[in-house]
Amino acid sequence: MKKLVILITLIAACFMAIQPVQAKAKKEKVLFYVHLHCDACVQKIMKNIAFEKGVKDIVCSVENQTVEVTYDANKTDIATLQKAFEKIGKPASLTPDALPAHSEDEEEHHHHHHH
Repeated sequence: MKKLVILITLIAACFMAIQPVQAKAKKEKVLFYVHLHCDACVQKIMKNIAFEKGVKDIVCSVENQTVEVTYDANKTDIATLQKAFEKIGKPASLTPDALPAHSEDEEEHHHHHHH
């Protein structure tokens, strides 16, 4: 019978381990528009923002110039996250308007057409 007791204890221990995870993390997602030049910028954000309190997940896109942050709304909020971005010199906006316009690229393309 001893084996059975050990099994029950193990199962109980597993349930106990699962409980705290469901301590009502209020997961929210927010999409920030951040000027990302390259992977180095992404790494910088990943390294710094990942350690912010309540941050669960970060998805950066250099292509779209966006950073999607999944966070625990009980521990942090959008304003706090934005401050964290500002601290590392990457202001995060909730609208794409703040991004530098891609005018330089367009101008370069125009030059090529003059040949």
